[in-house]
Amino acid sequence: MKYIKILPVIASSLLLFASCDDNLMEWGKDPEHGEVTGAELPLALVEKISRYEPLKNYSDFSLGNGIGISLYMSDPVYRKIVNENFDEVTPGYEMKHGAMVNAKGEIDFANVDAFIAATKSAGLKVFGHTLVWHSNQNASYLNGIIAPTVIPGSSGTNVLDIAGLKSGSFTNWSKGNQGQGITVVDNAGLAANSKAVQLISSTSSTNYWDLQLTSPAVSVVTDHNYEVSFYIKSDKTGKGRISFAGLKNAYPWINWDGTSTAEAFATTSQWKQIKFKLNASDFAVGSNSLKLSFDLGPIPNVTYLIDVNTLAVVDLDASAGPVNLIANGNFNSGITGWSKANGATDALSAGTGASNVYEGSGSMKVVNATSDASNQWKTQIQTTFTSALVAGKNYTISYMIRSEANGSVRCSTTPSGVASYQTDQATTTTWKQIEWKITAKGGETGFGFDLGGTAGTYYIDNVLVSDGSSTGNVPTAPITIEKTDAEKTKIISDAMTDWISKMMTHYKTSVFSWDVVNEPMKEDGTLRDGSEGDTATDYFSWVKYLGKDYAVKAFKLARQYGNTSDKLFINDYNLESRLDKCDGIIEYVKYIESQGAQVDGIGTQMHIGLTTDKDKIAQMFQKLAASGKLIKISELDVRLGTATPTVAQQASQAEMYQYVIDMYKKYIPAAQQYGITIWGVSDNSKEHEYWLPNESPNLWDANYVRKHAYKGAADGLAGKDVSLGFSGELVKP
Repeated sequence: MKYIKILPVIASSLLLFASCDDNLMEWGKDPEHGEVTGAELPLALVEKISRYEPLKNYSDFSLGNGIGISLYMSDPVYRKIVNENFDEVTPGYEMKHGAMVNAKGEIDFANVDAFIAATKSAGLKVFGHTLVWHSNQNASYLNGIIAPTVIPGSSGTNVLDIAGLKSGSFTNWSKGNQGQGITVVDNAGLAANSKAVQLISSTSSTNYWDLQLTSPAVSVVTDHNYEVSFYIKSDKTGKGRISFAGLKNAYPWINWDGTSTAEAFATTSQWKQIKFKLNASDFAVGSNSLKLSFDLGPIPNVTYLIDVNTLAVVDLDASAGPVNLIANGNFNSGITGWSKANGATDALSAGTGASNVYEGSGSMKVVNATSDASNQWKTQIQTTFTSALVAGKNYTISYMIRSEANGSVRCSTTPSGVASYQTDQATTTTWKQIEWKITAKGGETGFGFDLGGTAGTYYIDNVLVSDGSSTGNVPTAPITIEKTDAEKTKIISDAMTDWISKMMTHYKTSVFSWDVVNEPMKEDGTLRDGSEGDTATDYFSWVKYLGKDYAVKAFKLARQYGNTSDKLFINDYNLESRLDKCDGIIEYVKYIESQGAQVDGIGTQMHIGLTTDKDKIAQMFQKLAASGKLIKISELDVRLGTATPTVAQQASQAEMYQYVIDMYKKYIPAAQQYGITIWGVSDNSKEHEYWLPNESPNLWDANYVRKHAYKGAADGLAGKDVSLGFSGELVKP
């Protein structure tokens, strides 16, 4: 127990304090002036509280505070209170996945690093909060990495005959050197139920032509350009090329994947698109046909798969496909024909970065800085039709879109009369094709993308407005490939490893206690399983993909990459009101440890009110003590339900703070007392914009003045009314 020095006071104050023992005072009355109304405390109590030492002086365990990093760094009064009164601080939000991980999965340490440096210079420890939770996650990133893969279709109508591959008969296809076999395999392609050509090189294969498959002849127009594209993978690192009949050079070096010109392309166990252009100047003089030979023989014992559905040759100069009623829908030459309206702050061609262009060399980028769900039109990008729409005729507007975070889009027509509106469409970090079918009212001259519903950055590509007419060269639809459950499990497991390993490694020399798993239990004491139906944009359920052992993995990772002496906690709320939930988390800790992980402590949040059942509080502490683990009150506050509490309410709040601390000290053995963290500093609205607004839950009021609750907390920590030790000597609370 720490010892405190109570400062001497003048004689009149001594008499005043001696006559105003907190345990005897009638609240709502000032001993000298009679009744006190509203929130005004008795003068004697105000003076008494002002003479209390900083809170941490009364505690012999870690006394913490849950704080906002930005407030701590910017508000000197707030910072001074934290520095003087607490041993440890817990960032309320800024160390969580949602705050630190960007849209690419990268961790930005700068903000927390600056905070840790500031707290370290003030002599404070930092409690890491929190590694794995279902809220405050960068859910857009995590959902994005397990989202379906969208494979662009070919740029136009496929003029290569692949019927013999689809049937498996190889009609019109020629097998050259077959190696260990060339076959068509069902369900081995990119998408579910799609076919793939399987080619296996022989054990002695050394030349490209030692494994070869040749296509049927493709009729070509000598002054046209052609595009060849397909998806390929191999069971191990492989290599291949395409040789040609009909070109000036049968073995040209080609820019196979858009990066560099080479003789051959490399293959791996991941599907890879090979896509290149044959210029009109490449064709032999007088040639009117083209054949392709897939030469995959330079490396022995490699098994290749070529997806049948994506194997295409397209005449890039053939007549356009569906008649597009807008002039510029692919943005390959900028955003000509499109204009900003209302609140759109940016719209430009974004031709760099593969993820920002669906197909071709450009897309349209739109940045919307505000969110107004009922006024989507406030950020609008418009274009005009090549001719006004005809009343009663059916039209389809389709487009590809992605956003840097979860967003929302709709289309609306520019009318001569009443506009038509598409229902709101959700967007994610993955490219998505959206179609809107309308029946024209007549006279519509154009349409716009309404993006004002959700702030963010959007990319739009391949915009097509069609009445169904076509001139023959029709691009194929994109292929959507769903990931299997096993693939999702591995991806999310890897994401957890990346996140925890980097956090623990980065803060290995500065953070030594962590909430590893936060709020794993349902109210009935069973484990959350991801079926809770939470639709918040920052919600992501790790347990849904990793199962019951998600916490086992989290604790093992934290121990592996942190220090062996780090204190690792599991944490939950309502343990004092739902004793079955308290039992549940204790049992889950036993399970985690039965699987080889170590849990050092259990945190109980204790966001309570004046009516919280005190008997259950005591029972909770007894149950937690029996677990044998370190026990931490991790987020203590006592709400009052009003921004203007009465004196009586403030007295009850002080008594509740003291009761909780008394019960913690009574039932949790000293060796298991990690400490107590008060959640928040003051009742100031800067701290309570979102958390318990107008509830007055803290120890300082909105003006950073100590409340009666401060005395309750101090007396609980000290074990007595410490204000009675006013004679100037050292006293042991």
